[in-house]
This record gives sequence, structure tokens and C-alpha cells, in this order.
Amino acid sequence: MGIIFLALLIYTVFLCLIATGLIVLSAVSRVKDEPVPEYNPYTLVIVPCRGKDYSLRQNLMSIKSQSYSNFKLLGVVDSSDDPAVEDLGSTGTDYMISYFACSTCSGKVRAITSAIKSHPGFQVYVIADSDITVGKDWLRDLVGPLKDDSVGLSTTFPYFRPVGGFWSHFKSGWGAVGKALMRSRATRFGWGGSLAFRASLLDDRSLEFFSLSVSDDTALTEICKTKGLEIQYSERAEPVVNSPESFSQFLEWSDRQTALSISASPEVFTYGLLYYSLEILLLISALIFSVIITPLFLLLVVPEVVKTVNLSREIPESARYAPIIEIILPFFYIANLFRASRMDKITWRGRSYALQRNRRMSESSRRENNNNAANHAIESSLENDGASNGWGVK
Repeated sequence: MGIIFLALLIYTVFLCLIATGLIVLSAVSRVKDEPVPEYNPYTLVIVPCRGKDYSLRQNLMSIKSQSYSNFKLLGVVDSSDDPAVEDLGSTGTDYMISYFACSTCSGKVRAITSAIKSHPGFQVYVIADSDITVGKDWLRDLVGPLKDDSVGLSTTFPYFRPVGGFWSHFKSGWGAVGKALMRSRATRFGWGGSLAFRASLLDDRSLEFFSLSVSDDTALTEICKTKGLEIQYSERAEPVVNSPESFSQFLEWSDRQTALSISASPEVFTYGLLYYSLEILLLISALIFSVIITPLFLLLVVPEVVKTVNLSREIPESARYAPIIEIILPFFYIANLFRASRMDKITWRGRSYALQRNRRMSESSRRENNNNAANHAIESSLENDGASNGWGVK
């Protein structure tokens, strides 16, 4: 009897430690945006398009209507008969046809590379996904941090606005984790849906590394880290992504995002599995022990209450779903991790791509980049090769 009591006591202490850790992690303070520096470089905003997004016309008009005026907006499409061309034309948005040839890169990376190579002379390049709606100061808030030479990437993270059924609300909750990662320098990454960088970031080797990648944001994050530059998170530049997802659409999207994260950093699988397994263990133990031993064990669900309150604040339009979302999320994340870990390719806007696992810039690239103190501009590697006036892709 004494051994059982001792084992129960040790296990209870273990559960209390898990609960305390979850509460501490849930209490991460909101990032305080510093005043945006006055910085007005000539900027190219690249919008890769493939197909017609839910609110494409609204998205394009929001990008065009910026308080920041020193920029050019360029859409990129695979062909002139892409459905996105209609909205690009009706909004007066210049566009070009993607022409860069590669066997390993995604359509989005091909589109971005085509735009950069055919449009040299810009001081800053911005990548904007075709599904984002932005505020009038979005570009100013995104570009401003680049005035600091120690900043390599300036990025933000979206609010996934639910415009469909339950799974569009669930996506909002799933996406809130990304925002939490952005608020910590240790886990911050460049989000390719809304990201700015100086032209000098992509020297010859860096541009080659980028242009052969499947994921644009993973490649740019790697380049930035290789050069010892910071990633700046601008919460005030947060765009909105209107999300009408059904269950099948959300499942494909969440598995793809998880697979890309694991392919870039394999430790994501281990850390994610450990974190969410402990969260599930705590919840189940609290419920069982509160029934068979004492209701006091319900105090162990305090972390779930705290997280539910935080989630309701993050996704106000889904607040009524927050409790059920918070309960389901850990189980869904673990399912994502296991499914994604077995994936060797992803499907993205109707195309399949082989995953590039743990891809890093070569050591020779690292040495060259470290010796490139002046960060030579990319004009020499971005010579116009005859496609500067092409039409429309993603």
C-alpha cells in the first residue's frame, strides 16, 4: 500500500510540473512592436498567383492601397490563361509569366526567382501570398525594420479569418501556434506569405540555393541564419487570410505545413511529439484521477483553461469554439506529426513536389557568406535575360 501511495505521489508531482510548465509557456507576453523607422527604399512586391483565391481581387486592391508609395506591385503567373489573370487585369496589376527553369523548386519559388532575375535595381523585395488581405500601413510596417543592417528578414504572421464551417474556425486555432512561435526569437522564422528582405541578402550563392528550393520561407530563413542576421517580427503588419476550408482542405493544408517544418528541422517532430503527448497525458490523468481519487485533480486542467482564454483572445471570431478547439488540437497535432513524418512529397496548388529534408547551404557557401561583410548586391546575378517584360504566375 505504501509503494502505491509513493508512486501516486511521485506521479502527481510529475503532473504538477507539467501543468506549471504549460502555464509558463502559455504566459508568453505579447511582442511589443517598436516604432517603425522611417525607411523608404525602392521596393518590388511580388505576388505569385496560381488559380483564383477566395478573395483575390480584394487582396490585390489592399496591397495596391498602401500609405507607402515607393513600390511596384508585380503578379507572377504560370501562363496567360491562369484564372488569376482576370483579377490581375481588372485591378490594374502588372504581371509577368514565370520563366525560370528548375527541376526541384516549387512553382512559387520559380515565380519569385523569375521576378527577381527580371527586375534588378530594387533595394528591397517583398513576397506576398495571393490569399492575404492587408492594411494600408502593411508595407511600411514590413519594410521599416530593414533599416537596421543586422536584420536580414522582416516578417509577420496572419490571422486566419474563418469564413466557412467549423474547420475554418479550427484552422484559426491551429494557426495561432505559428503566431506564438513568432513571438520568441528562439523559434522565429520567415513566413513566406508576407516577408521582406534587402536585395543584398541574395548574393550569387544564396540566390542559387533559394532558386532550387521547394519552400521559399524555409530557404530564406536558412540563408538569414547562415549569414548571422536577425529575423524581425512585425505584429502590426499582420495580414488576414480568409479561410473557407472544409475538413479535407484543412487536413491537406495542415499536413503540408507540418511536413515542410519537419523537412526543414527534423527536431520539430521530436519536440512536437513530446510537448503534445505531455499535454494529453495531463488532461487524461486529471480527468481520471478526479473521478477515482479526488476532484482536486481537476486543478490540473488549469493550463487548458488558461490556453482556452488566450485562444479566445487570439481568434475572437472563433471564441465560442475555443474550448473544443483547445481540447482537440493536441490530438490533431500529433496526428499531423505522424502523417507528415511519413510523407516524401507534398501537393501544393495541384502540383506535387519531393520534400527536401534538412537542406542546408554548403559549408563553402557559409564561408563565402561570412567573408562577404559588404553583402554584395545581387545586380550582377540578376541580369535581365530578356524576360523583363513578360506577362503573368505561381
